[in-house]
Amino acid sequence: MLNLQQQLKHQLKLSPQKIQYIKLLQLSNLALEQRVQAELAENPVLEEVVVLEEASQDDAGTEDDFDWELPAGDDDSYGYKARVDQEDRVPRPVVAEVSLAEHLRSQHALLSPSSLDLLIGEQIIGSIDEDGYLRRELFSIVDDIMFTYGKSLTEDDVERVLRQLQRLDPIGIGARSLQECLLVQVEALPGSMPGRDTAQRVLSECFEDFTMKRFGRIRQKLDVDERALKVAFDVVQRLNPKPGEGTITAQENYITPDFVVHATNDGFEISLDDRPGPRIGISREYRALFDQLTSSNSKDGAGAEARQFLQHKFKSARWFIDAINQRRKTLLLVMHAIVTKQHDFFTLGPGHLRPLILADIADAVGMDISTISRVVGGKYVHCDFGVYELKYFFSEGVATHSGDKVSSREVKAIIDDVIRQEDKSRPLSDRALAEILDARGFQIARRTISKYRKQLGIPVARMRREIVLP
Repeated sequence: MLNLQQQLKHQLKLSPQKIQYIKLLQLSNLALEQRVQAELAENPVLEEVVVLEEASQDDAGTEDDFDWELPAGDDDSYGYKARVDQEDRVPRPVVAEVSLAEHLRSQHALLSPSSLDLLIGEQIIGSIDEDGYLRRELFSIVDDIMFTYGKSLTEDDVERVLRQLQRLDPIGIGARSLQECLLVQVEALPGSMPGRDTAQRVLSECFEDFTMKRFGRIRQKLDVDERALKVAFDVVQRLNPKPGEGTITAQENYITPDFVVHATNDGFEISLDDRPGPRIGISREYRALFDQLTSSNSKDGAGAEARQFLQHKFKSARWFIDAINQRRKTLLLVMHAIVTKQHDFFTLGPGHLRPLILADIADAVGMDISTISRVVGGKYVHCDFGVYELKYFFSEGVATHSGDKVSSREVKAIIDDVIRQEDKSRPLSDRALAEILDARGFQIARRTISKYRKQLGIPVARMRREIVLP
């Protein structure tokens, strides 16, 4: 029996142009530059640093279904960016960086290892994570070498090479735990260093108490006085718990601001910092070729196919450039709204941030919250007070006793400052922090203080205790 059903569905379908615009919108300027270069390589009718004059419909020949008319305006309206000086386009030399793996290999080679030890060292070095730890079991390294290279060895062989690597620079690299990492570093210190031996005992015999800062139990176990324990803790605090950190090259660590905001006597100068990017336009040569194919009204297969190919590429190029221009307008519109809402911050600096949510900007510019989210994500602004991620300007509000609201970021800054100045022998509890902020005019519950403290990466009071000598 035929079963007929009628369903009503509401679907939102986006045009290819709209999808392309959305994808470009969430890119940073640096990522956009890479996207433009990829498009230049893919679409032959696009070229760099070309100013295309406004064309009329007559220039297109008799092709009714292909609109040659371009957006009106000056040169910049159809280009990705204004022309830049030639010297600004020349790549600047960068300092060559040696990776951590290469640094370890070169040091290991100086130990004149056997061919097997060299192979083991290569396997260990390749397994070290970004923090500098070996998270891999030794038996798996043994298995890999046996199956891949047919070399017979034991875990003791791997352990021996690992201990050699752990004593290279940086000391403690390749440790399998925090305890091992710190112990390797302590053992490498001069034996005459004050507190060195006690620090070694603390880490080897009382590690759990050390992590929990149970000072009384450590003194009792090791039979040392408070001063000796203080010196030992100072030694441990100078060690590096993540020896693999700091190996990111300078090139990888750059933040390229997407916006520049400068306060003037008349207001603000706001610009989209797209200096690194190329200017793109439509190739005159390919346009001339298209005109030629159109005017000749070629009917042969090759000519018609070439004409159809170029027509498709020209449409694709126009969509791409229009999407870039629309992206630029949207980004500047949103940045203007943020500066308007955070006027006091851009005028006076940190400490003057106001509560702000994405919906506030969406209402101000007449766009969806999803669009604002794409604009804000992963983008930075350079202003008179430094470089800030756009997300920095969005935060919930905290009520004051006067009835006003301040940004939660400002409250977090106060909490951080209070904790920095606390008596480390008696750190402040979350309840005590709430009382201090209440005295300063902020209505904040203890659980909110706890949430903000965790977001700041600050441990609980007990874990902030330090040995403070009189």
